[in-house]
Amino acid sequence: MKLESPRLPVNYVATGEGLDALLADLASCSQIGLDAERASGFRYSQRAYLIQISTHENIYLVDPESEQLPTGWNQLLASAMAPLTWILHSATQDLPCLAELGITPTSIADTELAARFVGVERFGLASLAQQFLDLELEKEHSAADWSVRPLSTSMQNYAALDVDVLFELWDSLEAALVGSEKRAWLQQELDRLVGFSPRQQSEQPWRGLPGMAKIRDLPRQQIAASLWVARDRLAQELDVAPGRLIPDRAIAAVVAHPPASKRELANNREFHGRASRSKLDTWWQAIADAPNFEITPLPPDPNHVPNHRSWDKRFPEAHARLSEVRPKLLDLATSHSLSIELLLTPDTLRRVCFNPAQDLEEQLRTLGARSWQIELCAPIIRETFANLEPSEG
Repeated sequence: MKLESPRLPVNYVATGEGLDALLADLASCSQIGLDAERASGFRYSQRAYLIQISTHENIYLVDPESEQLPTGWNQLLASAMAPLTWILHSATQDLPCLAELGITPTSIADTELAARFVGVERFGLASLAQQFLDLELEKEHSAADWSVRPLSTSMQNYAALDVDVLFELWDSLEAALVGSEKRAWLQQELDRLVGFSPRQQSEQPWRGLPGMAKIRDLPRQQIAASLWVARDRLAQELDVAPGRLIPDRAIAAVVAHPPASKRELANNREFHGRASRSKLDTWWQAIADAPNFEITPLPPDPNHVPNHRSWDKRFPEAHARLSEVRPKLLDLATSHSLSIELLLTPDTLRRVCFNPAQDLEEQLRTLGARSWQIELCAPIIRETFANLEPSEG
């Protein structure tokens, strides 16, 4: 069945009166469905431009941009939401922008994560609603600019549908895990999500531009850094997503072939983007100033692991460990209808293979593995490594 409109009343919360109604409803809840809409593809910030909350009686669309909400509205909402279990889909996408508003969870249910433990192959909300509830969701505004005001009726409808199905979907996924040891494993993952925080941006983010790992000469590194900083400064000033001014690959094209003049920069067809020509003076000035840009060496990273594609020739022992243990973990994951990435992240496995510690369990725990992952993986890793050690005599 195609779900074209929400099945519950939808309330747009942009005033104190609307907030009071929401808070009163939350007071009688133990669970809520929750989602947030950002505009990261359009705006500089990652903040929430809309917060969707469903109870068993209503759907609320909270507008953080409204000037008619009372001062401290977010603290009032955070207090009302704190005791409740939040049901989200792909919680790590929404928790950071909610935390910016001071809204943090004490209990989480994640439908995407639960679906991964159930063993389904398609984890999108629309796919899960179709598989488990036989409901088809509208997805026409999945890439919309949620910073626009007023929000159209169709955008509000789309936003409400994202939380309309969460209660039923979570119940269905939980039912699929009843009696399975995977339900306890899922709980460990959900508990971890309560304290989730995104990875901090690098101190030198320009090093993440395409192809920069191969750029060794200082002048081109300075151009990359200077252009990145100029773009970021302008994007913040205009409140525009940096990539909408000039994309990363446009900066990379300039770094690959530094221009000798502003005209040469303008004639570089690979240097493109909405502001590539309208802000040409800004980009050329950044290039001209590049020789004065101080590049500080990256501090040594004691936990650095070289790219595993180079291990075969450079680190044959680590390569042998990874080559032997990964197929065994893949078999283990398959036997439990899990992806190997859920069983143990590729980064964790590579770190263990590159520099195995005497206390394997503690090493896995330090790298962020949960107890269920350690109990399943440690015996196989240990046995595999032991079989690779040269025999004495």
